[in-house]
Amino acid sequence: MKAITKKKVLILGCTGSIGQNSIALMKEYPNDFEVVGLSAHRNEAKLKTFGKECNCTNLFLSENNEEGFAEFISQTKADIAINGISGFAGLLPSIHCLEAKMDLALANKESIVSAGDLLQSIARKNNKKIIPVDSEHSAVFSLIQGLGKNSVKKILLTASGGPFRLWEKERFPSIRVQDALAHPTWSMGKKISIDSATLANKGLEVIEASKLFSLDAKEIQVLIHPQSIVHSMVQSKDGAYYAQLSPPSMKQAILYALNHPEIKENNLPSLDFSQDLALNFSPPRMNDFPMLALAYEVLEKDGALPIVYNAANEIFVHAFLAEKIRFIDIPLLTEKILNGDWSMKPNHLEDVIQIDRIAREKAGALI
Repeated sequence: MKAITKKKVLILGCTGSIGQNSIALMKEYPNDFEVVGLSAHRNEAKLKTFGKECNCTNLFLSENNEEGFAEFISQTKADIAINGISGFAGLLPSIHCLEAKMDLALANKESIVSAGDLLQSIARKNNKKIIPVDSEHSAVFSLIQGLGKNSVKKILLTASGGPFRLWEKERFPSIRVQDALAHPTWSMGKKISIDSATLANKGLEVIEASKLFSLDAKEIQVLIHPQSIVHSMVQSKDGAYYAQLSPPSMKQAILYALNHPEIKENNLPSLDFSQDLALNFSPPRMNDFPMLALAYEVLEKDGALPIVYNAANEIFVHAFLAEKIRFIDIPLLTEKILNGDWSMKPNHLEDVIQIDRIAREKAGALI
């Protein structure tokens, strides 16, 4: 009888939303996956708890020990790493995973936004794949796999619209932190919840899609789809549309990445077509949610601007969460930072890190 070979999985950012969903999947499919490493930033108690649950002793706490990440990642000898770290902090771990010859299941969109070309180059050099774990990009990835890249005319990324989809713009100055954290569909961390409320999350995803799939801004369209059932669509050159539909669950995208290139049966809930199912689509209100419009401008100009957009947004989101600025200040201040002199070219990792640092300093000075 042939022995079952388990895929060795490293989970970075295991205490966050992506990490906890990944751990739940490890428990649901113990014959398919073996956890060989877990990392967290500062929550040592939770890290140890998850280590026991996954029977994994290879644990890493990154706070005040960022320089130890590369060695930790390398010695896990994982087949695939799930990067669920939030923010720009996820970039170096992404690089370390690819250089350690692991496939990368990437939920950390900031890695691709800030250094997409660099990551793709490292992946090619090591003959490894970057498989997106955003539900939208996971859908596009799988649709393009089926259609073939040369058949694609454009992609359509769906957005729930966030908690303020139906709010009039006149009410925006009164938005409180707890209002912005109340996402209608997804259960997520605080930073990404605010990004979803401002549509900066969709802006980051537009830039990410461009870098991942080598698409121009005009080949990427955003649609508001409040049901969050159609995760993305692809239009082929003959005008037909292809879509991926499933109930909203991050587990679907994570499991797709873990099993790639195979597609296996799973126990996740599927859509019930014995009941009425209504799907609505509408264009985004770009004037009311300027973070999305800014992302398209950033993508057109490219260069250092995607790094600046991401860095400034991170600073201002955390300032809003700390109640130091208003919700409506996030796009206003981000645009102010973007309007500075950003002629420096991010040709190397050191350039990316320097641009990110300068952008954060400039953003911090405005609070």
